[in-house]
Amino acid sequence: MKTITGKLVSALLTGALILGVAGCSKPAEATESGLKTVESGKLVMATNAFFPPYEYYEGDDIVGIDVEIAEAVADKLGLELVIEDTEFDSIIVGVQSGKYDIGCAGMTITDERLQSVNFTTPYAKGVQSIIVPEDSEITDVDMLLAGDYIVGVQTGTTGDIYMQDDIGEARVDRYQKGNDAIVALTSGKVDAVVIDNEPAKAFVAANEGLKILDTAYVEEEYAMCINKDNEELLNAINEALAELEKDGTIDAIVAKYIPAEG
Repeated sequence: MKTITGKLVSALLTGALILGVAGCSKPAEATESGLKTVESGKLVMATNAFFPPYEYYEGDDIVGIDVEIAEAVADKLGLELVIEDTEFDSIIVGVQSGKYDIGCAGMTITDERLQSVNFTTPYAKGVQSIIVPEDSEITDVDMLLAGDYIVGVQTGTTGDIYMQDDIGEARVDRYQKGNDAIVALTSGKVDAVVIDNEPAKAFVAANEGLKILDTAYVEEEYAMCINKDNEELLNAINEALAELEKDGTIDAIVAKYIPAEG
């Protein structure tokens, strides 16, 4: 098992982000608290609502760990949370260009992403896991990496970045949604799927014949991304997160969606 520390990521992805945001910055508006946000009095959050239990649809509503933590932060700042559901790989571009105030989508801090946006202090931990069919010959991470297996990932996620770095683009099939990767796995188009452990458990529970390998692929921490030009908002959110951590709010939110095993 490896960690994200010092992980090198694709230079092509960096270039795409830089080209995608050139010359399209949107001015922020000051709120009554003095914080600059995209819309006065509101905190606009970009997410990709197909990543349970961090963000997902419950009827017409987007719910989950990230949503409730962002709502608690917005309350602390005296702002109304507005959620925009978008493709995962467009979140950083949108935050960098000033379309959104924050990106909150089970997002990991990486050296590559830090070139484009700032990140808050981490508020949750994640594990990248490997899903395979129950009868798969793949038994561990090393076997997956060493073979000629095709791996399904969600575009723009750390699973996507790590897999391309470790096994090359030719062996990675990229999908806009995690569920699309699972469909590819159940139909035999890919041999395995790499995704966060909590969504992995939900996908396995909903699809017979799949399992999660016992060995984790990557351990990581989740944080919110913020425009580099808005340090005041970054500092304010970090203060709010510290208060929510101290009073037990964040632990309670996580426990609501991920009950402790025992």
